[in-house]
Amino acid sequence: MDKLAIDEEFVDNVVVLKLRGIIDSGTAQFLEDRFNDLVSSNSVRIVADLGDVNYISSAGWGIFVGEIKGIRQRNGDIKLASMHADVREVFDLLEFNTLLKPYNTKEEALAAFAMHQNTRIQDS
Repeated sequence: MDKLAIDEEFVDNVVVLKLRGIIDSGTAQFLEDRFNDLVSSNSVRIVADLGDVNYISSAGWGIFVGEIKGIRQRNGDIKLASMHADVREVFDLLEFNTLLKPYNTKEEALAAFAMHQNTRIQDS
């Protein structure tokens, strides 16, 4: 069984989760636990860097979809970055782009958080 590894770094008040491996029914709980830990610590601005993820099953996508509502209720978001073509194809087929915003790179996802933050400051 392939494993899922998660490294994290903080960049300007955003948690970047660098995921490596596959996300399926055997590894999805590990990802869900990590999201729960982040929400518990009020770290709800999250970039999931999927550049080293070759496969995400329905169970894996279910974790992202299941977590997004609670994270957004806390004024956070999950932004997906660097999806491989095969992973992106399933993402698009399932029409998850209506729930989660994909970005080509981690830097683009981080910039989207920065732009959102700047917009909120200007609106204040």
